[in-house]
Amino acid sequence: MERGVNNGQSLWHSQSPKTPTTMLDRALSSRRPHSDADLSDSGESGTDESKTKRPHIYLLASNFLSRIGHQWWPCLILALLFLLLLLLTSLAFHSSSFVCISRFDPAARIGFFGLDGLESDFGALGVPWCRSKHGKEVEWTSKDLLKGLEEFVPIYETRPIKNNMHGMGFDHSFGLWFMARWLKPELMIESGAFKGHSTWVMRQAMPDTPIISLTPRHPEKYLRKGPAYVDGNCTYFAGKDFVDFGSVDWKNVLRKHGITDLNRVVVFFDDHQNELKRIKQALKAGFRHLIFEDNYDTGTGDHYSLRQICDQSYIKGGGHSCFKDSDEARIRSKRKNFWEKAVDTEELCGPGETWWGVRGEMRDDFNHSNTLISYNQHFQNSRYVESILDVYWELPPVAGPSLTHQSRYDPARSTPPVVEDGRHRLFQRLGLGRLDKSVFNGYTQMVYLQISKAGS
Repeated sequence: MERGVNNGQSLWHSQSPKTPTTMLDRALSSRRPHSDADLSDSGESGTDESKTKRPHIYLLASNFLSRIGHQWWPCLILALLFLLLLLLTSLAFHSSSFVCISRFDPAARIGFFGLDGLESDFGALGVPWCRSKHGKEVEWTSKDLLKGLEEFVPIYETRPIKNNMHGMGFDHSFGLWFMARWLKPELMIESGAFKGHSTWVMRQAMPDTPIISLTPRHPEKYLRKGPAYVDGNCTYFAGKDFVDFGSVDWKNVLRKHGITDLNRVVVFFDDHQNELKRIKQALKAGFRHLIFEDNYDTGTGDHYSLRQICDQSYIKGGGHSCFKDSDEARIRSKRKNFWEKAVDTEELCGPGETWWGVRGEMRDDFNHSNTLISYNQHFQNSRYVESILDVYWELPPVAGPSLTHQSRYDPARSTPPVVEDGRHRLFQRLGLGRLDKSVFNGYTQMVYLQISKAGS
């Protein structure tokens, strides 16, 4: 089973024509905003056309003073006093926020002082990031994501299930298609298919690659009531033949499909199960490349997620204050007015100031199993994940809220989008403006993992 798992090569290293470089040289869009060079390469100037050249400030001041003559001194004094009063008022109002904001990234602080819109403070409340064993990162870059978006939009417009309510929206459909196409696996496995939209997405990425689909209800059952997708080159473990991912005899199944190198298999999870459980099952079977569709943020979701596990105080962007009068509590309370998935302290923290998962619970099986766990258990879970983790990468939002009009996820807990707020021309050029805004309202931090045994 382990033959081919520890061969020292990742799928993108063997398939990509690029020469691997470190992410210090090729920054991911999910870790920081795009540069003007990135956007200019995509057909958009890095300078906003609405900004026109203006006269120097000293010329404006000179003209103004020449008009008011000798009466300018009283005006200046009154103006300075007024500005001073405004400054003191602002300091008094915001003083309680200074301590909390000081631990955020400097670029994100501007949103908390009203100098920028709420839609622009990406990552201001911290973005937990699972740490890999050796600091390895994905090879694809922000430019690759932009190029992929331009190619995927017309594909997405041909989808058979136009209204995929309770299923994947555009962001995650693009993420699954992009990663499957980049990794080029010999076999794709999905746990949870619903009406078959994710199966269709994988088929668009890899037209000839076999798929194994594990889902309690066969997608063909949905055809009786509306659009669904059933794939002709897919082996279904569904309906009366359903077998849970952790109970499949994978050695026998893979032998029937002629798969000998498990490094050539991608497993996609959209089954709302405890992700720690799924990782252990995948590692036991020898799988290395995993994608989790619903990587719920701390305080949200119906199952224990990687993001919740890695939301630790010893990791930059992790850990929380459960003190109800804290700066974080005040900030979270305000954000509840703007974002559906923003959580306040009451929702985040449980008994004994537990903040992992949802109110200190390790949820599983579509929220049917809610188990309180101690901080020590939660901490040990994070250390275990780090011991087997080779790569962790969260799909960034496709575009900023000012462009997509999404109101679900909280930007303060998200990485910067592929297409930043205000890039209307790029948004339109990529074809994103043709899509109904409702397809952008389902982002839940989809994540890609590469795993291997501890110590390898």
